[in-house]
Amino acid sequence: MTSITLQVDLAERSYPIIIGAGFLKDEALLQQYIGSGQLMVVTNETIAPLYLDSLLNKLPNADSIILPDGEQFKQLATVERVFEALLNKRHNRTTTLLALGGGVVGDMTGFAAACYQRGVKFIQVPTTLLAQVDSSVGGKTGVNHALGKNMIGAFHQPTAVLVDIDTLTSLPMREYQAGLAEVIKYGLIFDADFFIWLEQNMPALMARDQAALQYAIARSCENKAKVVAADEREGGFRAILNFGHTFGHAIETATEYKAWLHGEAVGFGMIMALDLSFRLGFIGASELERGIALIAAAGLPASAPANSPTSDVILGLMGMDKKVLDGHLRLILLRAIGDAFVSNDFDADLLKQTLQHLSLIHI
Repeated sequence: MTSITLQVDLAERSYPIIIGAGFLKDEALLQQYIGSGQLMVVTNETIAPLYLDSLLNKLPNADSIILPDGEQFKQLATVERVFEALLNKRHNRTTTLLALGGGVVGDMTGFAAACYQRGVKFIQVPTTLLAQVDSSVGGKTGVNHALGKNMIGAFHQPTAVLVDIDTLTSLPMREYQAGLAEVIKYGLIFDADFFIWLEQNMPALMARDQAALQYAIARSCENKAKVVAADEREGGFRAILNFGHTFGHAIETATEYKAWLHGEAVGFGMIMALDLSFRLGFIGASELERGIALIAAAGLPASAPANSPTSDVILGLMGMDKKVLDGHLRLILLRAIGDAFVSNDFDADLLKQTLQHLSLIHI
């Protein structure tokens, strides 16, 4: 497979996204971005048995730390363990952190890199589809708080993102499908032609066809890179990348990250955003049906999780979202497939109707 290289254009903070196969075995490529300084590989107990030893064989001078796996461990106490490992091994300001894992590992490693000695380099080597197409790109790092998701963090761009498609062969189907939610998101918010391609090629993606996967990952990263380059710190336009996330984050928080994977919550959150966009008259029934059909074709949930929280709980948690400004809830809605916008001007009764229609009323 010939690799594809994209660029996130952020002036002196620009960096490449390289998408291909076999990168974990490519010592020259790894050394190109690590250099000759210290290196700390951060991974988790699920990924370590699969890839850590082979990676360390290529990087014999690297240190490593293995974290517990799961969204419930995405917290300050876990990041403290990374700091302790760095300090115990006497890593200095020239060190590089390498995130080997999914979005949780990448978010915490990036946050640790942003904080350690006021900022050190880090590299993203994402091993889940969701991380490859979304969380590894754009420099958002951080951890959760009991009162809300991703409430503590920093913008800190990686020096490179190395996407090794081979790692997806070990990814459980449920996690793979969760990653497809973020792929579909790009078609819905920004790229109508890509949405059509996804409608036509979802069977190939579900079969993990490598050519289709590489194209979908590259197209997703290209779309995200354009948005990030236009609005690095989410002053406005970048917020469209949160399509479905305000709803999804509220469900994740209410269920203590136990009911659904992040991508599953985002997928259902996109259904809710589509439904509200329809109720507000922005999109028609055909667009609503196409959006829901594609999400369902990816094997994502089309109904609320078991023991759903009440609509009041969901609304309250949505009010805690980072996109709330000056007390006003902002939602990402659609004018059409491929055309998202941010709005705080919507009928609250229609929002409640969406929640009720999708069964988020009571347990």
